[in-house]
Amino acid sequence: MVQENSMPYGIIGEDASSDLEKMAKYTGVVTWSTLAPHFDSGALIYVDPTLELTEVGQAFSQDHKSKVQSWMKAGDLIKPSAPHAAHWENTKAEFTALVISPFVLIRPA
Repeated sequence: MVQENSMPYGIIGEDASSDLEKMAKYTGVVTWSTLAPHFDSGALIYVDPTLELTEVGQAFSQDHKSKVQSWMKAGDLIKPSAPHAAHWENTKAEFTALVISPFVLIRPA
């Protein structure tokens, strides 16, 4: 597991590892303060805890648009809004995050 605030931010496609190895390498537990810049840039995607983060990561990395759109339509994936960010800032929330450049997928730790 990657230590807090030390997640590698390379582009997952440039890594010669298997998809699952890449996802393990680019996954870690981080605080909201680490994620806030990604929220500000619009790159943050909240993943409902009922979904497997690696399954969602694979769908993003393999460009499975229909699967991603289905999750978004169902509300299982959302782009956080300002009230989410304020709440997470106030509660010092922690998340498991997966970098699938240019996105950062998050779910509660």
